[in-house]
Amino acid sequence: MGSSDAPVRLDLNNPVFQEHLFGLQKPELHAAMDTLRKIRQLSWGQLYRDNGLKWEKIISVKPPPGIEAIYSMRITQSRRCTAYRDGDFMRLLTVAPDHDSTYGRK
Repeated sequence: MGSSDAPVRLDLNNPVFQEHLFGLQKPELHAAMDTLRKIRQLSWGQLYRDNGLKWEKIISVKPPPGIEAIYSMRITQSRRCTAYRDGDFMRLLTVAPDHDSTYGRK
């Protein structure tokens, strides 16, 4: 695990994340890009404390082997995305179609 004052580095290479992101309507896509731009300017400590992003551990979803935990955060006003921390990298996984599906609920 990296330190809390290290800058957040984004990994947007997951094909599922890309499919979800590029499938957003223009206003939501712009909002998501603004959020990603903001995250790039934060340290991990700032990200953890940011009330707008609401970085939260998802306890209802078992992470894959080698990943400590999966987290969700707000990427637009109405959508959350899932990610995990890998050193200084935030590896983005999905953009949920609605709030409840982020947590594995319908």
